[in-house]
Amino acid sequence: MTREQVMAHRIAAQGLHRDRPGAIAALASLGIQDSGPTARLVLAARTDGDVDPAAHHLTDGWTHRGAPHHHPTPQRNAIAAAARPFDDADAGARLNWSGPEQRRVGIPAREAIDRAADALAEVVTEPMTKGAASTAVTKLLPDALLRDCRPCACVHVNEQLMRLSALPVGVGLDATGRTLLLTPPPPDWSRPVEGDPARAARLVLDYLRVLGPAGPREVADFVGTSPTAFAPGWEAALPELVEVRVDDRPAWLPATDLDAALGAPEPDLVRFLPPLDPMLQARDRELVAPDPVVRKDLYRVLGNPGALLADGEIVGTWRPRASGKRLTIEIAPVAELEPDVRARLDDEAERVAAARGLTLAGLTGI
Repeated sequence: MTREQVMAHRIAAQGLHRDRPGAIAALASLGIQDSGPTARLVLAARTDGDVDPAAHHLTDGWTHRGAPHHHPTPQRNAIAAAARPFDDADAGARLNWSGPEQRRVGIPAREAIDRAADALAEVVTEPMTKGAASTAVTKLLPDALLRDCRPCACVHVNEQLMRLSALPVGVGLDATGRTLLLTPPPPDWSRPVEGDPARAARLVLDYLRVLGPAGPREVADFVGTSPTAFAPGWEAALPELVEVRVDDRPAWLPATDLDAALGAPEPDLVRFLPPLDPMLQARDRELVAPDPVVRKDLYRVLGNPGALLADGEIVGTWRPRASGKRLTIEIAPVAELEPDVRARLDDEAERVAAARGLTLAGLTGI
């Protein structure tokens, strides 16, 4: 497969043609990362319908890499089981603990997650702010699992540890109000006990369905662990995969998706993709954005712009500028945009403004 075929397949698989009703469910099964209006903009780029995540029966929570993701509410328990670390090496990688850090803590990494999860389950019995939950959890944990926090000028539970302890006990997030709230688990929640390669294989398949073809390194990086630690999950998925070559490197797809990938329609669309959009979550960033200048701009540590996608290529970046109830979109194209691309920008920009509950004031930079 050529790079162009891969991009065409991902665009189709992710529903960016707005002609695949099941695409949003596939994206949400993997997880739609959320930050501010991101999830609404992800949906606006893919559907003519309601862009409220709740209308698609999605629930927010800290999942992959400890980042907030929307998942289908009925699948959250299965996703928690699939995300259970296999062992302490896997748990340590997800916690970003180095060897010296693990030795300093003196508590096995998976046990640390379980202890924090026990505390979080005891504390979050009703919606509560993150600060209140952190304070209460901190009182229940040993000093080894606490950290000095200069911004807070206090000692509290390690941030990544708290985030990774939420999904095992079903604690979710409610970001619809002015203050982020942690929400208690549903009454039928079943806490995963052991890492299960067969269940972890679903993460591999979910990733490759919307971001394939790819390899074990990309999947492990998305999950937030190392390829070695996540090897049992990858190996469990292999019987359902087929190997292809992408510009002479090996990559894999679910075997059931091969024909669709090879026959993906040529993209003929313009979309404003928000920062953290699923298309930008692919870990083979050089394939997504070959231009190093564009890639550097897209993947900043903080303050990432969105991506302007036109006919299968990222042709620039964009940033929203809100003033009151009016929204201006600043576009930074890589090169002068083609007339047919420019002609389609206004309609897409109107969708962005509507998804944010604003009125479009105009576009700049073009």
